[in-house]
Amino acid sequence: MLSNMATSLILHKRIHTTIAKAKALRVYVEPLLTKGKVDSTHSRRMVFKYLQSKEAVKELFSEVAEKIADRPGGYTRIIRLGQNRLGDNAEMAMIELVDFNDLMLEESKTKATGKKRTRRRGKKPSGSDAAIPAAETAVQDTVEEVETPESDKTESTEEAAFTETALEESKVEEAAIEATEVAEEKKEEAVEQATEEIVEEQKETVEPEVTEEVKEEKQEVAEPEVVEEKTEEAVQETTEEVAKEKQEAAQPEVTEEVVAEEKQEVAETEVIEERKEETVQETSEVEEKKEQVAEEKSEETTIDDSKTEEPKSDDENDKEEEEKK
Repeated sequence: MLSNMATSLILHKRIHTTIAKAKALRVYVEPLLTKGKVDSTHSRRMVFKYLQSKEAVKELFSEVAEKIADRPGGYTRIIRLGQNRLGDNAEMAMIELVDFNDLMLEESKTKATGKKRTRRRGKKPSGSDAAIPAAETAVQDTVEEVETPESDKTESTEEAAFTETALEESKVEEAAIEATEVAEEKKEEAVEQATEEIVEEQKETVEPEVTEEVKEEKQEVAEPEVVEEKTEEAVQETTEEVAKEKQEAAQPEVTEEVVAEEKQEVAETEVIEERKEETVQETSEVEEKKEQVAEEKSEETTIDDSKTEEPKSDDENDKEEEEKK
Protein backbone atom coordinates (compact mmCIF):
# COMPACT_ATOMS: atom_id res chain seq x y z
CA MET A 1 0.00 0.00 0.00
CA LEU A 2 2.75 2.46 0.93
CA SER A 3 4.68 1.69 -2.25
CA ASN A 4 1.61 2.37 -4.37
CA MET A 5 0.93 5.62 -2.51
CA ALA A 6 4.58 6.66 -2.91
CA THR A 7 4.51 6.02 -6.66
CA SER A 8 1.29 8.02 -7.07
CA LEU A 9 2.78 10.88 -4.98
CA ILE A 10 5.92 10.97 -7.14
CA LEU A 11 3.94 10.86 -10.37
CA HIS A 12 1.09 13.26 -9.43
CA LYS A 13 3.00 15.37 -6.86
CA ARG A 14 0.01 15.44 -4.44
CA ILE A 15 -2.62 12.97 -3.24
CA HIS A 16 -5.64 13.01 -0.91
CA THR A 17 -5.71 10.45 1.90
CA THR A 18 -6.27 10.13 5.62
CA ILE A 19 -3.96 11.81 8.12
CA ALA A 20 -2.65 8.51 9.50
CA LYS A 21 -1.74 7.26 6.03
CA ALA A 22 -0.18 10.60 5.13
CA LYS A 23 2.08 10.51 8.21
CA ALA A 24 3.11 6.92 7.48
CA LEU A 25 3.75 7.82 3.84
CA ARG A 26 5.99 10.74 4.85
CA VAL A 27 8.24 8.37 6.84
CA TYR A 28 8.27 5.93 3.92
CA VAL A 29 8.89 8.26 0.98
CA GLU A 30 11.34 10.88 2.28
CA PRO A 31 14.33 8.48 2.55
CA LEU A 32 13.65 7.49 -1.05
CA LEU A 33 13.67 11.13 -2.08
CA THR A 34 17.06 11.63 -0.42
CA LYS A 35 18.38 8.59 -2.32
CA GLY A 36 17.02 10.13 -5.52
CA LYS A 37 19.54 12.99 -5.22
CA VAL A 38 22.41 10.62 -6.06
CA ASP A 39 21.86 9.28 -9.57
CA SER A 40 23.64 5.91 -9.51
CA THR A 41 22.71 2.34 -10.35
CA HIS A 42 22.84 1.35 -6.69
CA SER A 43 20.45 4.10 -5.62
CA ARG A 44 18.13 3.36 -8.56
CA ARG A 45 18.01 -0.31 -7.62
CA MET A 46 17.35 0.50 -3.96
CA VAL A 47 14.50 2.85 -4.90
CA PHE A 48 13.06 0.33 -7.37
CA LYS A 49 13.15 -2.26 -4.57
CA TYR A 50 10.61 -0.16 -2.63
CA LEU A 51 8.54 1.34 -5.47
CA GLN A 52 8.43 -1.50 -8.02
CA SER A 53 7.63 1.00 -10.79
CA LYS A 54 9.99 2.04 -13.58
CA GLU A 55 8.00 5.18 -14.38
CA ALA A 56 8.15 6.38 -10.77
CA VAL A 57 11.90 5.74 -10.59
CA LYS A 58 12.45 7.64 -13.84
CA GLU A 59 10.32 10.55 -12.62
CA LEU A 60 12.14 10.64 -9.28
CA PHE A 61 15.67 10.72 -10.72
CA SER A 62 14.83 13.16 -13.55
CA GLU A 63 12.33 15.87 -12.47
CA VAL A 64 11.96 15.47 -8.72
CA ALA A 65 15.69 15.20 -8.02
CA GLU A 66 16.37 18.50 -9.82
CA LYS A 67 13.91 20.46 -7.68
CA ILE A 68 14.83 18.93 -4.32
CA ALA A 69 18.58 19.10 -4.89
CA ASP A 70 19.04 22.19 -2.68
CA ARG A 71 16.64 21.12 0.04
CA PRO A 72 18.25 19.29 3.00
CA GLY A 73 15.04 17.57 4.08
CA GLY A 74 11.33 17.98 4.65
CA TYR A 75 10.30 17.25 1.08
CA THR A 76 6.61 16.74 1.84
CA ARG A 77 3.84 18.83 3.37
CA ILE A 78 0.63 17.57 5.00
CA ILE A 79 -2.39 19.91 4.85
CA ARG A 80 -5.47 19.06 6.87
CA LEU A 81 -8.60 19.45 4.76
CA GLY A 82 -11.01 19.72 7.70
CA GLN A 83 -13.25 17.04 6.22
CA ASN A 84 -14.16 13.57 7.37
CA ARG A 85 -14.71 10.57 5.16
CA LEU A 86 -18.30 9.39 4.90
CA GLY A 87 -17.72 5.71 5.58
CA ASP A 88 -15.55 5.59 8.69
CA ASN A 89 -15.49 9.34 9.54
CA ALA A 90 -11.69 9.44 9.12
CA GLU A 91 -10.07 12.88 8.96
CA MET A 92 -8.82 13.66 5.45
CA ALA A 93 -5.62 15.41 4.46
CA MET A 94 -3.56 16.28 1.40
CA ILE A 95 0.12 15.34 1.18
CA GLU A 96 2.22 17.01 -1.48
CA LEU A 97 5.80 17.64 -2.51
CA VAL A 98 6.90 21.06 -1.22
CA ASP A 99 8.90 22.10 -4.29
CA PHE A 100 6.00 21.48 -6.71
CA ASN A 101 3.52 23.91 -5.10
CA ASP A 102 3.89 27.07 -7.21
CA LEU A 103 1.79 29.34 -4.97
CA MET A 104 3.83 28.65 -1.84
CA LEU A 105 7.09 28.99 -3.76
CA GLU A 106 6.11 32.43 -5.10
CA GLU A 107 5.14 33.61 -1.61
CA SER A 108 8.41 32.38 -0.15
CA LYS A 109 10.35 34.18 -2.92
CA THR A 110 8.54 37.45 -2.28
CA LYS A 111 9.27 37.16 1.41
CA ALA A 112 12.93 36.48 0.73
CA THR A 113 13.29 39.42 -1.71
CA GLY A 114 11.52 41.93 0.65
CA LYS A 115 13.88 44.49 2.27
CA LYS A 116 14.33 44.32 5.99
CA ARG A 117 14.14 47.60 7.85
CA THR A 118 16.85 48.08 10.41
CA ARG A 119 17.19 50.71 13.12
CA ARG A 120 20.20 52.91 12.99
CA ARG A 121 20.97 54.84 16.10
CA GLY A 122 23.91 57.16 16.36
CA LYS A 123 25.40 59.02 19.22
CA LYS A 124 23.03 61.13 21.23
CA PRO A 125 23.66 64.82 20.43
CA SER A 126 23.60 67.43 23.19
CA GLY A 127 21.23 70.38 23.66
CA SER A 128 18.62 71.51 21.17
CA ASP A 129 20.23 69.59 18.30
CA ALA A 130 19.43 66.36 20.05
CA ALA A 131 15.71 67.04 20.10
CA ILE A 132 15.17 66.73 16.32
CA PRO A 133 16.86 63.30 15.78
CA ALA A 134 15.23 62.00 18.94
CA ALA A 135 11.84 62.94 17.56
CA GLU A 136 12.71 61.38 14.18
CA THR A 137 13.80 58.13 15.80
CA ALA A 138 10.62 58.03 17.84
CA VAL A 139 8.55 58.51 14.70
CA GLN A 140 10.49 55.77 12.89
CA ASP A 141 9.99 53.36 15.81
CA THR A 142 6.28 53.99 15.85
CA VAL A 143 6.09 53.51 12.08
CA GLU A 144 8.00 50.23 12.30
CA GLU A 145 5.83 49.09 15.19
CA VAL A 146 2.74 49.89 13.16
CA GLU A 147 4.10 48.24 9.99
CA THR A 148 5.25 44.98 11.57
CA PRO A 149 1.81 43.75 12.65
CA GLU A 150 0.51 44.59 9.18
CA SER A 151 3.16 42.35 7.64
CA ASP A 152 2.31 39.61 10.11
CA LYS A 153 -1.32 40.10 9.28
CA THR A 154 -0.62 39.86 5.57
CA GLU A 155 1.40 36.65 6.08
CA SER A 156 -1.35 35.11 8.20
CA THR A 157 -4.00 36.18 5.70
CA GLU A 158 -1.97 34.73 2.84
CA GLU A 159 -1.57 31.44 4.67
CA ALA A 160 -5.27 31.38 5.53
CA ALA A 161 -6.13 32.21 1.91
CA PHE A 162 -3.86 29.42 0.69
CA THR A 163 -5.45 26.91 3.05
CA GLU A 164 -8.90 28.16 2.05
CA THR A 165 -8.02 27.80 -1.63
CA ALA A 166 -6.67 24.30 -1.00
CA LEU A 167 -9.84 23.39 0.86
CA GLU A 168 -11.98 24.90 -1.85
CA GLU A 169 -10.03 23.04 -4.52
CA SER A 170 -10.40 19.78 -2.62
CA LYS A 171 -14.11 20.46 -2.13
CA VAL A 172 -14.53 21.27 -5.79
CA GLU A 173 -12.64 18.16 -6.79
CA GLU A 174 -14.72 15.98 -4.46
CA ALA A 175 -17.93 17.63 -5.69
CA ALA A 176 -16.86 17.08 -9.29
CA ILE A 177 -16.00 13.45 -8.54
CA GLU A 178 -19.35 12.94 -6.82
CA ALA A 179 -21.17 14.65 -9.69
CA THR A 180 -19.38 12.49 -12.23
CA GLU A 181 -20.16 9.36 -10.23
CA VAL A 182 -23.83 10.35 -9.97
CA ALA A 183 -23.96 11.17 -13.68
CA GLU A 184 -22.32 7.85 -14.54
CA GLU A 185 -24.78 5.99 -12.32
CA LYS A 186 -27.70 7.80 -13.96
CA LYS A 187 -26.28 7.03 -17.39
CA GLU A 188 -25.82 3.38 -16.49
CA GLU A 189 -29.38 3.21 -15.15
CA ALA A 190 -30.75 4.90 -18.27
CA VAL A 191 -28.74 2.59 -20.50
CA GLU A 192 -29.92 -0.46 -18.57
CA GLN A 193 -33.55 0.66 -18.79
CA ALA A 194 -33.23 1.39 -22.50
CA THR A 195 -31.57 -1.96 -23.15
CA GLU A 196 -34.25 -3.79 -21.15
CA GLU A 197 -37.00 -2.02 -23.11
CA ILE A 198 -35.29 -2.80 -26.42
CA VAL A 199 -34.78 -6.42 -25.43
CA GLU A 200 -38.43 -6.79 -24.42
CA GLU A 201 -39.60 -5.25 -27.69
CA GLN A 202 -37.30 -7.49 -29.67
CA LYS A 203 -38.53 -10.52 -27.74
CA GLU A 204 -42.15 -9.61 -28.45
CA THR A 205 -41.44 -9.15 -32.15
CA VAL A 206 -39.02 -12.01 -32.56
CA GLU A 207 -40.76 -14.72 -30.50
CA PRO A 208 -43.50 -15.67 -33.06
CA GLU A 209 -41.02 -15.57 -35.92
CA VAL A 210 -38.58 -17.67 -33.94
CA THR A 211 -41.22 -20.22 -32.99
CA GLU A 212 -42.28 -20.64 -36.63
CA GLU A 213 -38.68 -20.95 -37.75
CA VAL A 214 -37.98 -23.46 -34.98
CA LYS A 215 -40.96 -25.56 -35.99
CA GLU A 216 -39.85 -25.59 -39.62
CA GLU A 217 -36.31 -26.48 -38.60
CA LYS A 218 -37.61 -29.27 -36.37
CA GLN A 219 -39.67 -30.68 -39.26
CA GLU A 220 -36.69 -30.41 -41.60
CA VAL A 221 -34.49 -32.08 -39.03
CA ALA A 222 -37.08 -34.77 -38.25
CA GLU A 223 -37.55 -35.81 -41.88
CA PRO A 224 -33.94 -36.80 -42.54
CA GLU A 225 -33.80 -38.47 -39.12
CA VAL A 226 -36.82 -40.65 -40.04
CA VAL A 227 -35.24 -41.50 -43.39
CA GLU A 228 -31.99 -42.42 -41.70
CA GLU A 229 -33.81 -44.64 -39.21
CA LYS A 230 -35.63 -46.43 -42.01
CA THR A 231 -32.42 -46.96 -43.98
CA GLU A 232 -30.70 -48.26 -40.85
CA GLU A 233 -33.55 -50.72 -40.26
CA ALA A 234 -33.40 -51.92 -43.89
CA VAL A 235 -29.63 -52.35 -43.66
CA GLN A 236 -29.99 -54.33 -40.43
CA GLU A 237 -32.62 -56.60 -41.99
CA THR A 238 -30.46 -57.28 -45.04
CA THR A 239 -27.44 -58.01 -42.87
CA GLU A 240 -29.46 -60.44 -40.74
CA GLU A 241 -30.77 -62.25 -43.85
CA VAL A 242 -27.28 -62.54 -45.30
CA ALA A 243 -25.96 -63.91 -42.00
CA LYS A 244 -28.75 -66.50 -41.85
CA GLU A 245 -28.04 -67.61 -45.42
CA LYS A 246 -24.37 -67.99 -44.65
CA GLN A 247 -25.14 -70.04 -41.56
CA GLU A 248 -27.49 -72.30 -43.51
CA ALA A 249 -24.92 -72.82 -46.28
CA ALA A 250 -22.16 -73.57 -43.78
CA GLN A 251 -24.21 -75.98 -41.61
CA PRO A 252 -24.05 -79.14 -43.86
CA GLU A 253 -20.29 -78.86 -44.32
CA VAL A 254 -19.84 -78.36 -40.63
CA THR A 255 -22.06 -81.36 -39.73
CA GLU A 256 -20.24 -83.75 -42.10
CA GLU A 257 -16.86 -82.77 -40.75
CA VAL A 258 -18.08 -83.08 -37.19
CA VAL A 259 -19.59 -86.55 -37.85
CA ALA A 260 -16.39 -87.78 -39.46
CA GLU A 261 -14.34 -86.52 -36.52
CA GLU A 262 -16.71 -88.15 -34.04
CA LYS A 263 -16.47 -91.47 -35.87
CA GLN A 264 -12.71 -91.32 -35.81
CA GLU A 265 -12.75 -90.58 -32.09
CA VAL A 266 -15.12 -93.49 -31.42
CA ALA A 267 -12.94 -95.89 -33.43
CA GLU A 268 -9.85 -94.77 -31.59
CA THR A 269 -11.55 -95.21 -28.24
CA GLU A 270 -12.64 -98.74 -29.22
CA VAL A 271 -9.11 -99.67 -30.30
CA ILE A 272 -7.72 -98.33 -27.06
CA GLU A 273 -10.22 -100.32 -25.00
CA GLU A 274 -9.39 -103.51 -26.93
CA ARG A 275 -5.70 -102.99 -26.31
CA LYS A 276 -6.38 -102.40 -22.62
CA GLU A 277 -8.33 -105.69 -22.43
CA GLU A 278 -5.52 -107.58 -24.21
CA THR A 279 -2.92 -106.15 -21.85
CA VAL A 280 -5.06 -107.12 -18.86
CA GLN A 281 -5.42 -110.65 -20.17
CA GLU A 282 -1.68 -110.92 -20.80
CA THR A 283 -0.89 -109.68 -17.32
CA SER A 284 -3.33 -112.20 -15.80
CA GLU A 285 -1.76 -115.07 -17.81
CA VAL A 286 1.71 -114.01 -16.74
CA GLU A 287 0.66 -113.98 -13.09
CA GLU A 288 -0.87 -117.44 -13.44
CA LYS A 289 2.34 -118.73 -14.97
CA LYS A 290 4.33 -117.17 -12.15
CA GLU A 291 2.11 -118.87 -9.57
CA GLN A 292 2.51 -122.25 -11.30
CA VAL A 293 6.28 -121.86 -11.39
CA ALA A 294 6.32 -120.94 -7.71
CA GLU A 295 4.20 -123.95 -6.81
CA GLU A 296 6.47 -126.26 -8.80
CA LYS A 297 9.50 -124.84 -7.07
CA SER A 298 7.99 -125.31 -3.62
CA GLU A 299 7.13 -128.94 -4.42
CA GLU A 300 10.68 -129.61 -5.59
CA THR A 301 12.14 -128.14 -2.42
CA THR A 302 9.94 -130.33 -0.21
CA ILE A 303 10.97 -133.44 -2.17
CA ASP A 304 14.65 -132.58 -1.83
CA ASP A 305 14.29 -132.09 1.91
CA SER A 306 12.62 -135.43 2.34
CA LYS A 307 15.37 -137.12 0.34
CA THR A 308 18.20 -135.56 2.31
CA GLU A 309 16.82 -136.57 5.76
CA GLU A 310 17.76 -140.28 6.40
CA PRO A 311 16.76 -142.28 9.50
CA LYS A 312 19.32 -142.36 12.29
CA SER A 313 20.68 -145.59 13.80
CA ASP A 314 20.13 -146.73 17.38
CA ASP A 315 23.68 -146.05 18.34
CA GLU A 316 23.48 -142.43 17.18
CA ASN A 317 20.27 -141.98 19.06
CA ASP A 318 21.84 -143.34 22.26
CA LYS A 319 24.82 -141.02 21.92
CA GLU A 320 22.60 -138.03 21.51
CA GLU A 321 20.63 -138.93 24.63
CA GLU A 322 23.79 -139.34 26.65
CA GLU A 323 25.10 -136.05 25.49
CA LYS A 324 21.87 -134.44 26.51
CA LYS A 325 22.10 -135.89 29.99
